[in-house]
Amino acid sequence: MKVTVVGAGNVGATCADVLASREIANEIILLDIKEGFAEGKALDIWQTAPINLYDSRTIGSTNDYAMTKDSDVVVITSGLPRKPGMSRDDLIATNAGIVKTVTENVIKYSPNAIIVVVSNPLDVMTYCAYLNAKTDSKKVFGMAGVLDTARYRAFLATELNVSPKDIQAVLMGGHGDTMVPLPRYTTVAGIPVTELIAEDKLNEIIERTKFGGGELVKLLGTSAWYAPGAAAAQMVEAIVRDQKRIFPVCAWLTGEYGLKDIYLGVPVVLGKNGIERIIELDLNDAEKALLSESAEAVKGVMEVLDNMNATA
Repeated sequence: MKVTVVGAGNVGATCADVLASREIANEIILLDIKEGFAEGKALDIWQTAPINLYDSRTIGSTNDYAMTKDSDVVVITSGLPRKPGMSRDDLIATNAGIVKTVTENVIKYSPNAIIVVVSNPLDVMTYCAYLNAKTDSKKVFGMAGVLDTARYRAFLATELNVSPKDIQAVLMGGHGDTMVPLPRYTTVAGIPVTELIAEDKLNEIIERTKFGGGELVKLLGTSAWYAPGAAAAQMVEAIVRDQKRIFPVCAWLTGEYGLKDIYLGVPVVLGKNGIERIIELDLNDAEKALLSESAEAVKGVMEVLDNMNATA
């Protein structure tokens, strides 16, 4: 098995490190546009193999997509963070150009690859990759829900003083402050979370989850990378090992939940074919309203990209 990670920054390098240390693929290609950067990161990761006792080979490349040929899965983390004075539209335009170029090169050398998008703004960058990959939407999807639910579960584990291993949760919608955590589908060792925590405290945790990325930016001065990188690697593992794991994933909807022609976070089954199926939960009226609100926000951002493409 061969996996490529495009973008050797903090998130991409962390993803490659997790993939290697867990021996998820035989060969992991780390690619970046910055001269020598991916080679250095890949070499550093490879030198941990004798220490951590694994065989996965990590190889770096400066913008040579021929090295990525015949990849089974490609993770795209490329893109710039939003800078002071940069508008949302400027960020979309800049990163869409990067994701477009990356996707076209990836597909050129690995036409059958499954693509996992991590670049931000997540929902619209996944849409951008899909438009340029010109492949089945089940093979192009975004990583957001795995990270967001991890934050949600981590906060709950801290509050309840229990193992995060025992917490299961579902979260839907866009990646950002319109995401929709679902307490009704949140359990601790099978026990509904609402039986273990007061409603006001649960609502505080939900709000903290919605702004989890921003909290880390304030603390670090930059975006998070350990959890996002590990989340992407977990999705790759489910695909490579055909685990049929159920994860919230940014997927292309064609009528599910009454939504069409939109990339949005929903629970799916992930396996060797990518998204094996989308799971439709029986949402109540309040949950449907929140999901609809989130979809409207995502649709608005997708339209920004559509308008850019129309005038390009």
